[in-house]
Amino acid sequence: YQVDLTLFAQHLKREGLASLAAVRPGHVQDFLHSLRARRSPATVARKLAAVKGLFRFLQAEQRIPANPTTFIETPRLWRRLPQTLSMQEVERLLGSVTTEGLGLRDVAILELLYGAGLRVSELTALELASLNFEAGFLRCIGKGNKERIVPMGRQAQAALRRYLGELRPLLVKRRAEATAVFVNRHGGRLTRQRIWQLLRRYARAGQITKPIGPHTLRHSFATHLLERGADLRTVQELLGHVNISTTQR
Repeated sequence: YQVDLTLFAQHLKREGLASLAAVRPGHVQDFLHSLRARRSPATVARKLAAVKGLFRFLQAEQRIPANPTTFIETPRLWRRLPQTLSMQEVERLLGSVTTEGLGLRDVAILELLYGAGLRVSELTALELASLNFEAGFLRCIGKGNKERIVPMGRQAQAALRRYLGELRPLLVKRRAEATAVFVNRHGGRLTRQRIWQLLRRYARAGQITKPIGPHTLRHSFATHLLERGADLRTVQELLGHVNISTTQR
């Protein structure tokens, strides 16, 4: 906080203000705007919190006539837009996976994260009974324990069928009771952490320099749908968002 307030003091000096009592809301807003270009929204919010705390104290001590930060909102909406991949980057990512051995499983994972827009938690929780190849849909449990039905694209279905037919039976041969769709080499349910590791490895192999995670594929799924004419409400349903403002972002 001392660093934050020192930075604010330097800003006031540049503005020619010799007293904290002379600070007006506009001076604080100018300070925040000067930070936006080179600081993250979280950092800007913290610096504002320090400045607000200072002026609350000064007002309580009756050192200033009014608090200039009273009506300045914390910049919650200054969040960066979600990272997405281009179509070419998605193709490079998928093309970096060998379609043999555990690669059969990993292709199916990437195809579902991108082709169905699943959250990584929804993917790891998938059960065999959740898949309906005949209708081309899967059933997943999202945030708030809400169930939704999601269509599977042709590529995702093909990758999933091959994994379930060729590889998964070998992985679960000692665990006949296993019901998870995606399992590790010992037949146990695949973890979120492992999927993060796999994605990073394939991103490097595909020469993708952006920092990406499973959610990047979900964001890319939504963005590419919108770019190709899908309406926002449909994308909201596919993603399982409660508020359309989340989908808009």
